[in-house]
Amino acid sequence: AIMALNLSSVFHISKASIPIMRQQQFGRIVNISSVHGLVASANKSAYDAAKHGVIGFTKTLALELADTNITANCVCPGWVLTPLVEAQFRARAEAKGISYEQASEEMVGEKMPTRKCASADEIAAACAYLAADTSYSTRGIALPVDGAWVAQ
Repeated sequence: AIMALNLSSVFHISKASIPIMRQQQFGRIVNISSVHGLVASANKSAYDAAKHGVIGFTKTLALELADTNITANCVCPGWVLTPLVEAQFRARAEAKGISYEQASEEMVGEKMPTRKCASADEIAAACAYLAADTSYSTRGIALPVDGAWVAQ
């Protein structure tokens, strides 16, 4: 299920949309990978493999589409403050008898030197840049939005 959701879906939507983009002579493919596509973490083998696959697939698309006006890139978020992540912080706080804020800083700080989650707006801004008409020459990148996680 992890591979189907995180990798196969990217392949299938690309396969369906690229012919339309070719017909329109324009397209921007912005896949969402993860910081886990750039660095591995213990106990996340299937997820990490899928996210590495998304980056590899995107780079291949960038090469295959290089002679067109269709670009392919990835955004690689680290921790992003979402309801799912908030629930993880609450669970850690309850399990350790600490505040939500302490649990959040502890969990995020284990990987992200900024010790702060990215916002959904930050991820959207990265996607908007990659989707812009002016991003023609930006192709095949994996753009981290990760609070310096991969800079370590």
